[in-house]
Order: sequence, then structure tokens, then C-alpha cells
Amino acid sequence: MSAIVIQASMFLLSLSLLIVLHELGHFLPAKAFKTRVEKFYLFFDVKFSLFKKKIGETVYGIGWLPLGGYVKIAGMIDESMDTEAMSQPPKPWEFRSKPAWQRLIIMLGGVTVNFIVALLIYIFASFYYGDADISTSSIKDGYWVTNPVFTELGVQTGDNLRAIDGVTYENYSDLRRNMITAERFTLERDGQPINIELPVDFLGKLSTGEDLSFFELRIPFLVGSVPDSSINAQSGLEKGDILKRINQTEITYFDEAIAALEENTGREVAAVVLREGRPVDLTLNISEDGKLEIQPGGTYKQFEEMGFFQIVQKKYGFFESFSVGAKKFSNQLGGYWLQLKKIFTPSTGAYKGVGGFKAIFDIFPDTWSWQQFWSITAFLSIMLAVLNLLPIPALDGGHVMFLLYEMVSGRKPSDKFMEYAQMAGFFILLALIVFANGNDIYKALTK
Repeated sequence: MSAIVIQASMFLLSLSLLIVLHELGHFLPAKAFKTRVEKFYLFFDVKFSLFKKKIGETVYGIGWLPLGGYVKIAGMIDESMDTEAMSQPPKPWEFRSKPAWQRLIIMLGGVTVNFIVALLIYIFASFYYGDADISTSSIKDGYWVTNPVFTELGVQTGDNLRAIDGVTYENYSDLRRNMITAERFTLERDGQPINIELPVDFLGKLSTGEDLSFFELRIPFLVGSVPDSSINAQSGLEKGDILKRINQTEITYFDEAIAALEENTGREVAAVVLREGRPVDLTLNISEDGKLEIQPGGTYKQFEEMGFFQIVQKKYGFFESFSVGAKKFSNQLGGYWLQLKKIFTPSTGAYKGVGGFKAIFDIFPDTWSWQQFWSITAFLSIMLAVLNLLPIPALDGGHVMFLLYEMVSGRKPSDKFMEYAQMAGFFILLALIVFANGNDIYKALTK
């Protein structure tokens, strides 16, 4: 199966699962409160459906437009804008006839299920897979830094990132995740601490730059394969070789090899590689663009065995996994709220990095991994819940906002007002979708 098919399959499976569960969160309390549900759809059925079947009073189906899904609840002003039905006298089984507290539970059902799904995934993934991460304390010679957003702040390759906003992190993945919402870094260079205050628009620059790298791990230059078309196909270079010297330049890390290659573009150089623990002298050719024309290789496990860093593996008991999963859930939720806050603060420039369906598609790997699939799905479940809570009339949060107003004031907004609000919310939501996916298109065209 090709990489693009695998990536697309994981993307569609994850979104379909989350959409169905979200809509089920509305469907079940609606049925519990004896509210008629007319439709339950995965994707939107504009003009026609790919599949539909009526069971009882509900039509279940799959639409052709994969932009979400919906349940159509009788007597509710929603995206269907069924004004004809709303002009009739309220029926006992309709949404608008139910007490405000029941309507509130129905509207909060979708986001509640999404939060529960994310929490359960984190719990059971912790129990089944455990955790494997790179210990930050085991990283000896700092990080590889090439992103201009960092280098313009004075960060250099070899700097060790010790703290983010005054907090130290034991795991490399935690460090990378919290870097996105950082306001201050504490580095260590030559044994001395360096504090770097990040500009207000740091996240905007980081998310819109051509170089999307962070503080990357420094790894060896290990040969994965030498293509037959390579200028070094006849050089004697073999899979598994580790580049250790170019001319008189000693090489330990990949970034050092890149610098040495760029200094010798278009030349033939004397090189030393390590092969099965023994040094081997070779003569290598470097292309005009500073390449050996080989495929790098190696795995984190191999690099750990070479002593570049330490992988910490943890296994959790069944009951222990509940607290571990809950902590992962709360950290991810808190981190996403911070990102959302920065996105809605124009001065940060974070809105420039907002992505649509392509951005979501790109976070899925191109090789099948159930562990990564569930991790990404848990994050998307949180994202879907949080976004649906935004107080926009076309979203669950908009309906909740009006219901809370009704419960506090004792006055129910008129159906006509709700129709206008729904229409306004729909256009706001449409504008956000166009903006997010427009960002994807812009980035693709300007790469």
C-alpha cells in the first residue's frame, strides 16, 4: 500500500470515528429525553447521499461531502434551516418543547463524548503501549538548531535547552510540545545559563516559516542506502557506514557532516567511515550542492546503542494507567487552550499558522502505526471538542450560550432571532473554514 493511501486511510478513519461519536453524544440524550431525531449523518448530504436507510423515525446515512457530520433534531434551528417546520406549532417530541436543562444536556453531549473519548484513549494507550521517550538529561552536546526563528534570537547548534518558562522537562516530547506556547527559554552554553525572551509574534513566525524544525536531536551521519544513480555508487560506501571524517574535519554529528560537505562542494575528498566498529578509508565525491547523494538511515534504538542519548521506557499497571492517562489528557487540553488563546490574540501572529484539512492530514504518518493513530485521534478529539465550544451560533457552543442566557434570564430567544443568529454563525464558520484551508493552499503555493 502506498504512503499516501496509508496516510489518507488513517486520516479518514480518525475523522469518521470522531464525527460519529460526537454526533452520538447528541443522539443518545435526545432519544433519552424522547426528542425525535430525524437524521444521523456521517459527512454532509448536500443534494444526495452515498448511503441512507431509515430505521424507525431516523434516517441514517453517509453524505458525499467530508466536512463533518450532523444529527437533525426535530424542532431545533440548525444548519438545515428548516424554517417551514419551525413555523408550525411546537410538538411534544420537538427539541424546542423540552425544558432548558434537557436541551443543554443534548447540546453538550457531543463535546462531552469527545472529551471522554480522548481521556479513554490516553488511559488505555498508556496501559497497552506504555511510554517510550528520550531523556533530556542524557543529551550530551545540545541540540541541532537551523530554524531562522531560533537562530535570529541567538540560539546555536550545541545549545542545551534546560527550561521553558522556568519549567524543566524530563522527556524530549514534552519539551517540544511546550515549546509552541513558550514565552521564555533557558539555554546552557559552555556551562553558562542564557535566558532568551521570545517576541510576542514568536508563534506566528514559527508556524509560517519555511523551516519547521525545532530543537532537533543531534544524530550520527549513518548511511541508509547508496542509490545506483549516486555519484558515490562506486566509492565503496555501504549501508550502515558511519561518517567520521571528511579531509581533516572530525565528524560526530549529522550537522557537522553537513557543514563539512558544504565547505567541499564539487570536490573529491578523503573520508573515514566506521564500519562494524572498524575505521575504513574512502574517497568520496561531493556534488555541486554539497551532497553525497545517499539516503541517511538509522533508528532511535540504534542511536541509543551508540550512546547518543537514552530512551526511557515505562510500563504502567492497569490502575496506574488511569492517573497517567488523566495527566496526559489535562496537559494536552491545557496546551491546546493556550494555543487557541494565542490564535485569537492578533499580536502573536499565531493565526497565520492556522491550518485546515491538509494540516490535519499532514500530521498522520505515511506508515501504519496504531500507536500514532490513537495518539493523533485523542488530540483531534480534544481539538474537536474545544472548537465546538466556541460561542459561535452554528456550533454547539453558540447553542449553549443562548441556553445559558435563557436559564439565567428566564427569557427564551425567539425562533426568528435564532434563525438569524444561526445564519450569521454559519457565515462566520464558513469564513473560518475558508481562512484555515486558504492558509494551507497559500503555504503549498509558496514553498
